[in-house]
Parts: sequence; C-alpha cells; structure tokens
Amino acid sequence: MKELITTDGARLAYRDSGGGGVPLIMLHGWGQTQAMFRHQLAELAPGRRVVTVDLRGHGLSGKPRHGYRIARLARDVLELVDHLRLPRFDALGWSMGVSVWWSFVDQYGTGRMRRFVAVDQPAAVAAVPWMTEREQRDCGALFDVPALLDLGAALAAPGGDQVRADFVRGMFSGEPDPELLAFVAGQLTATPAYAGVPLLFDHCAQDWRDVLPRVDVPTLVIGCEGSHVHPDSQRFVAERIPFARLHVFAADVANSHFPFLENPAAFNAVVEEFLAEEAGPRP
Repeated sequence: MKELITTDGARLAYRDSGGGGVPLIMLHGWGQTQAMFRHQLAELAPGRRVVTVDLRGHGLSGKPRHGYRIARLARDVLELVDHLRLPRFDALGWSMGVSVWWSFVDQYGTGRMRRFVAVDQPAAVAAVPWMTEREQRDCGALFDVPALLDLGAALAAPGGDQVRADFVRGMFSGEPDPELLAFVAGQLTATPAYAGVPLLFDHCAQDWRDVLPRVDVPTLVIGCEGSHVHPDSQRFVAERIPFARLHVFAADVANSHFPFLENPAAFNAVVEEFLAEEAGPRP
C-alpha cells in the first residue's frame, strides 16, 4: 500500500501492481474500498498494471472533514494520475466510481484515457425534479429527492449503521453468499457518517446525461440482471456514449451489484477481452 497527499491535505491509500502496458485505474463505489477489486488485482491477465485507490473518507485513506463531493474525488483521481506520471491509462469505475469518472471527463476531458469500463451505474440515481416520468424510467433512477433526503437523515441518525447495512443488502438479489455479504458490509464500517452522508447526497443528486455524449473513447458498459440497478438503465447509458457496447450478466452468472466479487472469472474475462482489443480510431 502506498500513499499520496492531495493538494488539500487528504491522504489517499492506493495500490499499484506495477508492470508494463497501459495501466488500468479502478474506482470503487460509495462506502466501499479498493478491496472490492481484490480478484482483479490478482487475476487479470498476467502483466497488466492495475491501480486501485481508497477514495477519500473510505478504507485506509484519510477521513478529513472536507471534500465530500464527486467533483473533489475526480480531482483526487487526477492528482493520483499526475503523481504516477501516467500519460495514458484505461479507466474502470463501479457504481459511484463511474460517477467520479464522468466528473473527471466533464472537467478534464478524455485526452489521457484509452478505454473506459462503466459498471452498473445509472446516469442519474435520484429522480431530480426537472425530469419527466419517462426520463426517470430511462435513467433508472432509484428513488426521488424526498426519499434521498430521508435516507441521508436515517444514515446520519443513531442506528445509521443498520440503515447502511440494509441499504447494501438491497443490492443483492435472492440469498447472497454469507461470507460475501459479510465482507461487503465490513467495508462499509470504514466510512464515517460525516463523510458518507454528504457524499451520498452529492453523488445521488448528480445528473450525468449531458456528459455521456462527450465520452469519446471506446467504452464498455456492464450491467447485471440481478442488480438493484435495472439493466435498462445501462442500455440507456450505452446508447448515449458514442460507439459504446453493452454487456449484461445473466442472473445465473452474477446476481447482484457486485459481479467482480460474485463471479470474478466471468467479470475478468469480459473486461480483459475489451481492454486487449487493438486500438482503433477515437469515436
């Protein structure tokens, strides 16, 4: 584990597997950690350089009292890329990690990105008031703004740990593997409410639909039939990113929001095939 101190004083813990080729930078979701990608660090094609990081407020990274906005997390990632002196990289985000990459593209462009993998993230999590009902369905919004406010209040109140555990349990269909569920729930405990609640609100309140057409690098969008994120929302994302392709795992392959943990062999095969393709012209 290595560390980087950001320009605003936050300490970020990251891993860099080393090796040649184009590095793959992987960003985790809300309340989780880079340990989500333990199977990818160990099992992606030999020789691939993989970089993972605990976003601020998560895992082994620092828990400052500032900066819990998606835009600041995107700046943290830019500083990590600069720190590692990467002129070119592949980007993978899962859940909120996808939102961080969309913010990165929105602010800094795609000039250093070679390929992009977006895993199971709607273009808008909350049905913001200016959306029509059709737009809410297309985006796959998970709840409306009043429900988001209620969730934030419950997470910040006494008993918030149980609310957080129930929230994550809802990301699994059927009966999840007990060890897998315990692992995911355990990662949540590293993020204090003062960090997690404002970040969740900022994350869910974003509407990334206008950014999607500006993702002008080859893109793979991954969804899961068994996830709480409806696969149609991933189809919506793939249709709006130029020349993006969509892969949806059937429920008998991965039955949750966590395909990289639930079936790492299947997940790694899909990602590696996409990353290994010969470079073509930018869309």
